[in-house]
Amino acid sequence: MHRLLRTFTALTALAAFGLTAGCSSGSGGKGKGNKENAAVESGASPDGAKKAQQSAFWVDPESAAARQVKQWEQEGRTRDADALKRISEQPMAVWPAGDDPAPDIKAATEGAAQSGRTAVLVAYNIPHRDCGQHSAGGAHSADFYRQWIDKFAGTIGERPALVILEPDAIPHIADGCTPAQYHAERFSLLSEAIERLKRQPRVKVYLDAGNPGWITQADKLAEPLEQAGIDRADGFSLNVSNFQSDETIKAYGRSLSGIVGGKHFVMDTSRNGKGPLAGDRQDAWCNPPGRGLGTRPTDNTGDPLLDAALWIKRPGDSDGPCRGGPAAGRWWPDYALGLARNAKAA
Repeated sequence: MHRLLRTFTALTALAAFGLTAGCSSGSGGKGKGNKENAAVESGASPDGAKKAQQSAFWVDPESAAARQVKQWEQEGRTRDADALKRISEQPMAVWPAGDDPAPDIKAATEGAAQSGRTAVLVAYNIPHRDCGQHSAGGAHSADFYRQWIDKFAGTIGERPALVILEPDAIPHIADGCTPAQYHAERFSLLSEAIERLKRQPRVKVYLDAGNPGWITQADKLAEPLEQAGIDRADGFSLNVSNFQSDETIKAYGRSLSGIVGGKHFVMDTSRNGKGPLAGDRQDAWCNPPGRGLGTRPTDNTGDPLLDAALWIKRPGDSDGPCRGGPAAGRWWPDYALGLARNAKAA
């Protein structure tokens, strides 16, 4: 995943709902007034739990961040624990791990339904995933992926869920990283996945479209998205595991929407509070220093095309073994603390 920073959360399980170059490591915005919108923009408010309770998305009470807060409180690291609550008290996406997505999905969607909220889930298992980088792998065959998606969708059942479908899969076709012999299969699998997920009555599906620093010309994504069935999805996702600023993402999203039939979009704001790291794009995506939490998850965006700001990448999960980090998707408390301390101000 050397360009997009998606975080494949292989060990951390539950979450939320309702890179400059390109690979990921792991709502119909109706504003509610300037005061509330300003509060939503901050990732550093001390009353984060109260704000999260107003969100449409579910907060995982047993996330890695929540467990870290408890540990640090027990160790007397109260200032660090308080800072980390800026992560633990916010909804984050779930990346089901391994060949069986059912346990993670069941826990997330049941927990969300019990609290009257929606789980955010990431389907990230397409064959030939991540072009051999830190999150390489995925399903070993097309037939296995079909079975995996069927179980993914079936486990959701009639509970509400928002699904981010296959970070990087389309951009890696657009940039030539995914070999041409796999393109037709990938388009077919993505199209079938959209169709299968949309059979569930309360599921919204957003097909991933990378980030503005990766495929800089939005029109290059139009044909791949169309071949993958974007017309039957609820929209597309942007900035998964990346650091592009809110305004940059929104401008790009509006442009891409105009090219693909007015589709809505969601954006990942989990770590974009300080924007992308300056310098070489090849090096900026993986655990860049000095980054901070961005806009808190919300479906009150004030933008008619932007359905939600989401924390799709789980803040504190490593992008891979770079800059001293653990394997992709592993919890890295020191990095999480840095993101929290550098959180976007209101």
